[in-house]
Amino acid sequence: MAFSKTIDKPLDEARTAITESLAKAGFGVLTEIDVAATLKSKIGVEREPLIILGACNPHLANEALTVDVSFALWMPCNVVLQKAGDSTTISIIDPHDIIKDDVLKPLADKAEQLLTQALEQTS
Repeated sequence: MAFSKTIDKPLDEARTAITESLAKAGFGVLTEIDVAATLKSKIGVEREPLIILGACNPHLANEALTVDVSFALWMPCNVVLQKAGDSTTISIIDPHDIIKDDVLKPLADKAEQLLTQALEQTS
């Protein structure tokens, strides 16, 4: 369901590191959701820090939308940062879990390659 890696950095530094690695792989971060802050403000629940980044590669997105505009339902790709003690676990959704269409499989393959490359290069 996801590719994960734990790095020895606090969450803020991990966010910067994965954002830079994603950029090198052609992805921009379109959205950022601070889940812990949102839950605290909406329902008063205290949680460990949890951030969701919405990453998008415009070239891959455009290709997919050209094939089927409903692909927009699966955009952007989620990158989750979760505090793990003094470290941070970074998880990235496997594009194959959201792209089941055979026509879009080559794009899922390319997205997987680029996303795993970004994750592997994050330290």
